[in-house]
Amino acid sequence: MAAAETGAAAAASGSSANASQRGVSRVLAKLAQSLAGGEYYEAHMMYRTLYFRYTAQKRYQDCLDLLFDGAQQLMAKGQEGSAADLCLLLVDTLEKRGPQSEDTDNFLWVPRLGALIRGLSASTVERETLIQRTIKWSTALHGHYGHPVLHKLIAHVFWTEGNVEAARHHYLLCQDGSLCGRVLIEISQSRGFQGEVDLFLVQAVLQQLSLKDRKTAEDTFTEYTRYHSKLLRNEFPFKEPLVNFLYFLFRLIDAKRVAGFRALRKLYDPSLKRDTSFLKYVAKIGVIYFDEQPEVANAGPTGFGGLFGDIFNRLMTGYDDDDADEQGAPQRRQNVNTELD
Repeated sequence: MAAAETGAAAAASGSSANASQRGVSRVLAKLAQSLAGGEYYEAHMMYRTLYFRYTAQKRYQDCLDLLFDGAQQLMAKGQEGSAADLCLLLVDTLEKRGPQSEDTDNFLWVPRLGALIRGLSASTVERETLIQRTIKWSTALHGHYGHPVLHKLIAHVFWTEGNVEAARHHYLLCQDGSLCGRVLIEISQSRGFQGEVDLFLVQAVLQQLSLKDRKTAEDTFTEYTRYHSKLLRNEFPFKEPLVNFLYFLFRLIDAKRVAGFRALRKLYDPSLKRDTSFLKYVAKIGVIYFDEQPEVANAGPTGFGGLFGDIFNRLMTGYDDDDADEQGAPQRRQNVNTELD
């Protein structure tokens, strides 16, 4: 009796699965017809229907493949709004699936998502949401600020479009100091004045150090100082005081000399006040690399507007929270030079 009931249940389950598969097959066939006939709205709705069915059945890989192909096809037909919607559903599916045990599959979607973002024009309203959602998803793969390869791909998109500020923002997070240095040189030469040649470098390096990315910061410094034609000297000692400040700062970080850091900060205080955002970054660097106590939170720095604006405000929203965590930590850092997100 029990065996018969078990067999009946299994048969019913199998029948239900077969019926569901037949339903999916019918939708896929209608989808192909809609795409071929130029019925893109209907095709878009069918993609959404299949998304809900696949995710409900936890058929995540099938859903990802379907949405990726569908987004590409709709982009090719000029249906960017519908394509962007499928891209967002794709990110949603990746989030529901969660990280996989195979690293290659996780990282496979970084360049794929980069390609989808590149395929959407700047006028597509949903693109900015897609970029933010994609970066947030990638934090599960690589640190608090997202995967560096993804930032590099996004930076290239903005750079190609002439959106220099947005490109710079992502280049600073791509963990490629040589590339970042070259980009900063080009921005400085095309948009800056001679008296600002050091500011482009200093803000970028201080931001990278504040994000605990010391190696990229020094690579950026090396590339910029070696190849920038408007620097009065391309090796130490430099003619620009703030460039010398960075040179000394790197060495004090290596030596972990707290007294030296404080003396350096006091010595170069007049130069650092050229942009008040520098003071905030230097304070953060003191906490990270020299175990100083965080300063009391106050209103954010004003600094320069436009290109010199503090573009890291969004990324450093948790600045004060991080400081509070560090202040309450029971143990002090033992190896601050290699601590990266």
